[in-house]
Amino acid sequence: MGYKETLLSPIKIGNLTAQNRFFIQAMECNDEDETGNPSEITTERYCNLAKGESGLISLEAISITRESRARDNQLMIRKENIKPLTAFVKRVKEANPKSLFIFQLTHSGELSNPTFSRRVTVNPLPGYGGEILTEEEVDQIIDDFVMAAKIAHEVGADGIDMKLCHGYLGSQILRPYNSRNWKYGGSWENRSRFAFDLYERIQKEVNDKNFLIGSKISAWEGFPGGFGTEGPTSPIIDLTEPIALLKGLEERGAQYFIQSAGSPSITISLTQVDKHIPYYAYLHQYFSKEFKKNLKAETVIIGSNFSPFRDGRNGLCAVTKEQSSLFGYGAQCIESGAVDMIGLGRQSFADPFLPKKLREGKEDEIKYCTVCDNCLELLIQQSPVGCCTFDKRATAELIKTRKEKGRLKIAHT
Repeated sequence: MGYKETLLSPIKIGNLTAQNRFFIQAMECNDEDETGNPSEITTERYCNLAKGESGLISLEAISITRESRARDNQLMIRKENIKPLTAFVKRVKEANPKSLFIFQLTHSGELSNPTFSRRVTVNPLPGYGGEILTEEEVDQIIDDFVMAAKIAHEVGADGIDMKLCHGYLGSQILRPYNSRNWKYGGSWENRSRFAFDLYERIQKEVNDKNFLIGSKISAWEGFPGGFGTEGPTSPIIDLTEPIALLKGLEERGAQYFIQSAGSPSITISLTQVDKHIPYYAYLHQYFSKEFKKNLKAETVIIGSNFSPFRDGRNGLCAVTKEQSSLFGYGAQCIESGAVDMIGLGRQSFADPFLPKKLREGKEDEIKYCTVCDNCLELLIQQSPVGCCTFDKRATAELIKTRKEKGRLKIAHT
C-alpha cells in the first residue's frame, strides 16, 4: 500500500470514524477574547483545519478555571462559556462535518502564570513553587473537570482529551516527584487516583457511548522524578507507571491516547523536537509502540512529533529523503503498528490544508513547517501565535513582540 492510501484510510475511534489518519495537536494560540471565549481569529483557525480535512482535531488547552492558568488569553470552559462555545463548534462542524472535534481540558497547576493568576502545586519543583494544593481543593478541581466534560458534550464536541501531559496539573499529580503522603500523592495508588476517579465520574455523568474520552500522556518527562522515571529523584526511564496508567484508563473507557513526552517548560526539545536534533523524534515512535503493544487492538494510539520530518529535508542522516519524509515515515509507522494516527502540531500552523492537498494530489503545494520555533516564542511571550514563515499576521506579531518585549532566545540543550 502506498503512503497516500495508508494516510487517507479511515479509522474507527470508539463508535465514531475519523476520515483519515491525520490528527491536529492541541496548539495554544493566545488569541481568545478577554472573557476566554473563541475570537473570530480562533474560529477562523479551526474552520480552516476542518476545511483542510484532518480526521481528528483537538481544540487547544481549554482551562476549567480562570483562577490558575498559563495563558493570559486562554480559552475557558465554564457555564458562562456555553453559548459562545456552542456557536463556535457549530461553525467548525459546518466547515466540515466529517472532521471529528475534541476538546483538551486542562488545569495549569504549577505552570500557572503568577503575574495574572494563582500558581498552585502538589509538591514544589525547584524553580517553580506555588501554593500547596489541599485534598479538598483537588476534589473541587475534579468536580470542575467533570463539569467541563459535560459542557463539552453539551456544546457539541465529539469528545475530550483529559490532559495528563506536559507538566500541567494532571501530570504533576501522576509523577513520582509527588511524594507527599496525602490522598493524591506518595504511592502509585494515590497518585493514579486523580485520573482514575475522574474518568469514572465523567463516564457516569456524561453517559454517552458516542462521546470520546482519552488523554494525551507524556511517556517520559525527562527530569528527576518526572513521570516515566524510576523514582522521585531519578531521571532514568521506567515505563511501568505510564503503562499502568494506560491500562487503568482503558479499563475505565478510554478509546484513544495521544502519545507525547517531556515537559515543555523543563525539557522542551523532548516535547517539541528541535531542528538541530531531529533524531529525538524517533523516541516518540518508540514510546508509541510501547503504548500500543500493551493495549487492546481497538484502542487508538496517536503519535507525536511528525512535523520535523517535513518533505524529507530534515537533517536526518543514514536514511533516504523519501523514507524520512512526513508522509513516507508516517505511513511506515502506521503500517508497522507503531501508531494508528500521526499528530501534527507546528505543521498545522504552516499548512492547515495538508490532508486535503494530499488527497487532491497537490503535494507540491504543501507548505512545510521549517521548525524555526518562532511560534513557540510567541506562545511564551503571551502573544497571539501563528506560523511566522507563511502567515503575515503572525510575522507582524513577532516583529511587534520583539520590539515591545525583547527577543527571546529559546535554548535547546
